[in-house]
Amino acid sequence: MNYFSEMLRLPVVDAAGEKIGVVNDLGIATGEVFPRVTALAFQGPGKTPFMISWRKYVERFDEDGVYLKYPATDIRFSYLQPDEVLLARDIMNKQIVDTQGMKVVRVNDIKLSATGDNQLRLLGAEVGARGLLRAIHPLFERVSVKVAQMLGKPLAEDIIAWSYMDLLERSTKQIKLSVSHKTLSELHPADIADIIEQLDPRLRTQVFAQLDTEQAAEAITELDDDELMTEMLEGLSDREASTMLATMDPDDAAALIEELDYEKAEKLLRLMGVKEEKAIRNLLGYEEDTAGRIMTNQFVALPATATVQDAIDALRGLDEDFESIYYVYTTDVEGALTGVLSMRSLVVAEHTDRLKDLAYRDVVWVAPDLDQELVADEMTKYDLVAIPVCDENRHILGIVTVDDALDVIAEEHAEDLQIAGVSVSENNAGESTHAFSWFAQRQYWVLVWAIAACAIAAIVVTPFESLGHMGEAGAREIVTGQGMMALMPIAIMPVVLLASMRMVSFVKNSYLEYDERDDEPKPYLGFFLKTAFIGIVLAAVVFLCGELIATTLFAEANPWAASALLDCFKGAAAVIVATYASAVIYFFVLFRSDEKDQNISGTSLTFAAVLLSALAYTVLGAVPLL
Repeated sequence: MNYFSEMLRLPVVDAAGEKIGVVNDLGIATGEVFPRVTALAFQGPGKTPFMISWRKYVERFDEDGVYLKYPATDIRFSYLQPDEVLLARDIMNKQIVDTQGMKVVRVNDIKLSATGDNQLRLLGAEVGARGLLRAIHPLFERVSVKVAQMLGKPLAEDIIAWSYMDLLERSTKQIKLSVSHKTLSELHPADIADIIEQLDPRLRTQVFAQLDTEQAAEAITELDDDELMTEMLEGLSDREASTMLATMDPDDAAALIEELDYEKAEKLLRLMGVKEEKAIRNLLGYEEDTAGRIMTNQFVALPATATVQDAIDALRGLDEDFESIYYVYTTDVEGALTGVLSMRSLVVAEHTDRLKDLAYRDVVWVAPDLDQELVADEMTKYDLVAIPVCDENRHILGIVTVDDALDVIAEEHAEDLQIAGVSVSENNAGESTHAFSWFAQRQYWVLVWAIAACAIAAIVVTPFESLGHMGEAGAREIVTGQGMMALMPIAIMPVVLLASMRMVSFVKNSYLEYDERDDEPKPYLGFFLKTAFIGIVLAAVVFLCGELIATTLFAEANPWAASALLDCFKGAAAVIVATYASAVIYFFVLFRSDEKDQNISGTSLTFAAVLLSALAYTVLGAVPLL
């Protein structure tokens, strides 16, 4: 047995051969690289829970049950130890952090390994589809694996080793995890932020609380969602929140406080130290989206008459959490900005050299009320990693660093895309940033449907417009009836068109994912079998839905209408089968165009598929009604 799910519900048999319960959990000791099973939890008569030592009482186990060394009367029950967790209770179907892949996943099963000394060890968590299939039934998993292999898409295990797992439901302070891997608190703040954004809302605050103040301060500034930042902050006590804000860079703290209501913000500011409160309030005094709002007061400025040694001593005296130092600025006797030195200039200079002799005097600076986007433009223009913000007398108020400039550029870019009518995700996917272009690329099937609908209506109704011998009223009744019948294929046609669009999308993804090797033939046969099978399954679903609708709505009241509706669904199913069977042609076209160094857009392929499907369905959908 390789999986925990296979052990659940196995009978527990004592030395006398008597069944005393069924397995419902296993306990593991967490302080090992590959934790061993230390406890057996089983459900006894009357659903009474029991727990015993695995090492002391378990003699052997197999696919038929777990067999104990002693009779039931000689067994002494135990309790879970502080360094132990239960697999079913604490890990199965729970969210965990994959600290190697930097993502949040859900445990579908747990892989175990049996050793020769009758021990079981935990290897890792199964987080892929096989775990879900196995939970339904092991036979279902085996069949699915075989089918996937036949289609050329092996269904591999997706195992995360225990050494890369970090539990979320229980505090990591209470679990002695292996020292050989990164825990959540040891990840980069940006990775922690990504993980928090993936979590269920009920777990976010719990995970955030596991971080110390400095880690929490760094992680919260990496969150992209302002509402989520506020949620994390409000989940802390006022004292904790104030302490965390005080450890942040003043510009980041000011941006976060700005999202809070006035009373909450004032309370947190008053709980801070005087120095931190003053720095944040100074920034909040500037207008939003200006240089003054995004600058930091952490910079190094020395008199121009100081020496290189004075600058080195000043740098050595800075706190470890001081904003990254890019430049050293020089000032005159009145404190006005006179020059700037790079770190390289300080490193290569003699310690006795004067800063005024080394500094670059033509310093680029900005006013505190300058728009933040223009600040970023200035930094880009002059290739600066930091730019000083000065008042009208050139006194340095702070500096804007490159990370803040990048945030501004990203924010402005996102706003521009929203104005253009396109989301950031759509643009990242390589699609057009204009609303009309987006519609033309993705929703043109509506236009095709409208044209084909007119064609169907004309084909069905036109032959009956010349029935003058029946009288005007009789002819009108027939034409009206045929017009109503024309609505049937028109209403069903979008299913066909959308199916063709999905087919081309599947072809494009398969082409992009194909790992081409020169010595291997193209997988045309396997791809044809795969897409044909998908088309048959999809067509069967469409036909069964049609049959259900026809028999339910029209079978007794209007048999002719039921028959006509069913014919329309048959036509739709036939077109879907043909469309997916022809997918290999599009696959071949993509490979051929690549070999000939020709570009064929996905939009043109999709349009061709939609148009062909519409033509085929127009014929198959309209002819049965004539």
